[in-house]
Amino acid sequence: MPPTFDDLLARARALTAPGRRAILGVTGPPGAGKTTLAERLVRELNGSRRPWVAHVPMDGFHLADVELDRLGLRHRKGAPETFDAAGYAALLRRLHDETEGDGIVYAPGFERVLEQPIAGAVPVPATARLVVTEGNYLLLDTGAWKRVREQLDEVWFCGLDEDERIRRLVARHEEFGKGHQEAVDWVLGTDQRNADLVASTRERADLVVSCG
Repeated sequence: MPPTFDDLLARARALTAPGRRAILGVTGPPGAGKTTLAERLVRELNGSRRPWVAHVPMDGFHLADVELDRLGLRHRKGAPETFDAAGYAALLRRLHDETEGDGIVYAPGFERVLEQPIAGAVPVPATARLVVTEGNYLLLDTGAWKRVREQLDEVWFCGLDEDERIRRLVARHEEFGKGHQEAVDWVLGTDQRNADLVASTRERADLVVSCG
């Protein structure tokens, strides 16, 4: 029996303990519904209380286009090597180590219209006892990505029917400025290579969640 959303809320709450901040990772291939699930978890867990759950997406650690151009990686944007994985791991470690008296921690965000990272865009208040972070590569076991997994108390893998995932992803690229054929080519090329890599990490997840 797959877990209900109430089951997921209970499981997320159970990660927290007095005196420490927990970090829950949500992973899955591009277009699987990671952000939607993460945002819903944060919204429902916070309810009308003082915010105690924060959302920190991995996308803020995209390398800027100017750096991708310097490295010759612009055509691979979204692949593991086009992120600052070491910086992401360092932020997650800081979030784990900070205490309530240490104040706000600022994380970078990602502006989808510009397709660029934005420094200091995501505040994590001292009151946050649970951080939900989401991204494609949380379960990779190569390079600095290994250090990312070490900072996550649990990782949930977001699964979705492949045809629906591709449909959603094409629509998202069109929404943010790509023409239809350009979007299809990107989704079936660069995005699909990334999706295949992410799919290979599914067995390392603590839980597989249907995001349909």
